[in-house]
Amino acid sequence: MNPPPDPFEFLKNLWGPMGLPLSGVMAPTLIPDEVERRIAELKSVENWLNMNLNVLRMTIQGLEMQKAGLAAMQNAAASVPRGPSEPAGDHPVAATPEARSKVLQPRAGREDRSKK
Repeated sequence: MNPPPDPFEFLKNLWGPMGLPLSGVMAPTLIPDEVERRIAELKSVENWLNMNLNVLRMTIQGLEMQKAGLAAMQNAAASVPRGPSEPAGDHPVAATPEARSKVLQPRAGREDRSKK
């Protein structure tokens, strides 16, 4: 009498020609302790991946906030009227320290209201 066919031999033959080996995770075991060990390993990998996913999401959110802040600074710098020789909107952000200080200095002819 022939022994019953191995059902996993069929899977090995199915995946073998495609060059995809049957991994150790897919290979069944009948030892309960081994199954529990594999479950624990996979859960630790899942937790590690979730942690990395959360770090990635926080990094993306931080970069999006940085982008929004830079856009707001550019819009604010572009809307500041500069003077007759420099119309507003020509320079999105001052590139040199001298230009930045010029943008941040109060305009001539205005008095400080706190001194009144």
